[in-house]
Amino acid sequence: QVQLVESGGGLVQAGGSLRLSCAASENIFSFNVMAWYRQAPGKQREFVAHITNGVSPIYTDSVKGRFTISRDNAKNTWSLQMNNLKPEDTAVYYCNARRSTDYYWGRGTQVTVSS
Repeated sequence: QVQLVESGGGLVQAGGSLRLSCAASENIFSFNVMAWYRQAPGKQREFVAHITNGVSPIYTDSVKGRFTISRDNAKNTWSLQMNNLKPEDTAVYYCNARRSTDYYWGRGTQVTVSS
């Protein structure tokens, strides 16, 4: 069973930065897509960004220009660099991996942005 573990969440003031990382228990080359989602209190989980093999990353509109998704093949990790954070970015952030029709999720890491 694939295991994904997020790290890097925390409390930051508006305008600050955080870097989230997701460590996979398997070689990430086996995944078709690696992604980040988030879920704010009282809201549904929403897509943030994803990265695939050989294709430019995709971002939801609200984070374009502020967040960057990247991968480290040697460490079997992918990361989300979050700059210029806003209070509306406050949420639990989940990493997600897809391989064929299988989806895998981490347990999430809390990001809180104070105004």
